[in-house]
Amino acid sequence: MPANRHIYHTNETLKMSPIVFTSKLFPSYSLYKLFKFHRKTTSFSFSTTTTTASMNPPSGLSVNSVTTDALKLSLEDLNWDHSFVRELPADPRTDVMQRQVHHACYSKVSPSVQVENPQLVAWSESVAEILDLDHKEFERPDFPLLFSGASPLVGGLPYAQCYGGHQFGMWAGQLGDGRAITLGELMNSKSQRWELQLKGAGKTPYSRFADGLAVLRSSIREFLCSEAIHSLGIPTTRALSLVTTGKYVMRDMFYDGNPKDEPGAVVCRVAQSFLRFGSFQIHAARGKEDLEIVKVLADYTIRHHFPHIENMSKNDSLSFSTGQENDTVVDLTSNKYAAWVVEVAERTASLIASWQGVGFTHGVMNTDNMSVLGLTIDYGPFGFLDAFDPSYTPNTTDLPGRRYCFANQPDVGLWNIAQFISTLSSAKLINEKEANYALERYGTKFMDDYQAIMTKKVGLPKYNKQLISKLLNNMAVDKVDYTNFFRLLSNVKADSTLSDEELLGPLKAALLDIGQERKEAWISWVRIYIEELSRSGVSDEERKASMNSVNPKFILRNYLCQSAIDMAEQGDFEEVRRLLKVIESPYDEQPGMEKYAQLPPAWANRPGVCMLSCSS
Repeated sequence: MPANRHIYHTNETLKMSPIVFTSKLFPSYSLYKLFKFHRKTTSFSFSTTTTTASMNPPSGLSVNSVTTDALKLSLEDLNWDHSFVRELPADPRTDVMQRQVHHACYSKVSPSVQVENPQLVAWSESVAEILDLDHKEFERPDFPLLFSGASPLVGGLPYAQCYGGHQFGMWAGQLGDGRAITLGELMNSKSQRWELQLKGAGKTPYSRFADGLAVLRSSIREFLCSEAIHSLGIPTTRALSLVTTGKYVMRDMFYDGNPKDEPGAVVCRVAQSFLRFGSFQIHAARGKEDLEIVKVLADYTIRHHFPHIENMSKNDSLSFSTGQENDTVVDLTSNKYAAWVVEVAERTASLIASWQGVGFTHGVMNTDNMSVLGLTIDYGPFGFLDAFDPSYTPNTTDLPGRRYCFANQPDVGLWNIAQFISTLSSAKLINEKEANYALERYGTKFMDDYQAIMTKKVGLPKYNKQLISKLLNNMAVDKVDYTNFFRLLSNVKADSTLSDEELLGPLKAALLDIGQERKEAWISWVRIYIEELSRSGVSDEERKASMNSVNPKFILRNYLCQSAIDMAEQGDFEEVRRLLKVIESPYDEQPGMEKYAQLPPAWANRPGVCMLSCSS
């Protein structure tokens, strides 16, 4: 694991009641120190006689979850069940005037986007399957009207969620769904709950001074990356459809005082829940009057999205030693909120380990962009690594401190979890021992998952810290393409008789422009690597197949997005659709699609391609 930079400062403004961390594992919030003291503890899961409480993505989110024999429904036949609106406190006002919304989890608001001949750009077949939606529905002439928000969807009950958050480490107060409007919740034929949400459908009380709209550029990126991350096997919100509005939206993409008109668009996002850390933080930050809402919202979340925790009993034997000097025991069966926060911590850790494995950098890991279900959420200035650079950030706003750079993501995840835990602590839902245990579980789960992922990526039977650390160091020094290198690595043979030239042959396409000194460093590493491979006893063919199943050939590089955007802005949506098909099978060879695995061209270094701002 590349060394992580320290990013936490004692003078950060924290509105939550602080937790005092007494565990020796947490002398600071930095995972750098947590890694140093890393040790094994029991993973949180129920016994085989009860419902499993694993850290896997929520049901319905796995790559292989789509079935072909499900019901095929029309939009009018969808099974709506609006639990969020029914069970949680509402804003008594229904206007969209910008304001502070107190004592409420949401505001009822309808889409107000203006359209002119809206068009369907693309849609996801696999998401339609999850919703039991008949594919013929996408051919309806009114589909673009319905999924731009210009016409109401029969059975929907739209609202915008209220939440707050820490942005770049500073408490930002109320944020909320400023340009996202949830249409409602559906129950599919598997009794799974799914929310449909339109992003860019108009103003809400949380829009602040913005217009609540979205542009085609950012909407294409969100639509494609939602599906790309899902196809990589990483938990994420999904995207059902992408629709242009036919109207223009003014945006200052670089915040440099030069706004321009851009085509407007709306993405229909889909998730089992869009609840975030900030959904709970906002109520704790407002003091006594709203603290009770933290409990109400926690109860709702556990009841609908963590039912195995709601149903646990003392027979589940979820008691763990904290490993502290006094060997304190934490009994998770005695407090469902403690069991819940441990699972949230572990899901978050597992998610970020998966990001690190494929070289994904979120770019804006504010607490309002952190899902309590452990999903990748809110695709803004994201980026996949091209040349391996641990300090890479795709967000121009993040450049001064690189708080959200690739190497810092595990640390930031821990910091964010600490803020979430602080919220539950201030509402007196968990105690200090339970809080510390949840943080400890984050660190242990991250390291377990990250080591397992990296071990699979190099095709070894067990983790070799020295070998992998040296590899990542070499890749950083020579700015080796992260994705292409690991895909090529599967071609290395476990043959110690190869000459120096033959050793590097399979990696030649990734090791570009290296001098003799660096060449020797790589030869040295490959020889050690081959020795490890030889000891494993796994055939070259079997290892190659296994490695290619975890090392993608195709990722959603920013320049590929931009190529599709450039064409779409001229009215040609075919490249968006082609790119969608490619990223839906990232681990397959896909003959004829080799151009989508190529390194970024020179033009990709222009502003707005390799790095982006939060503007959309």
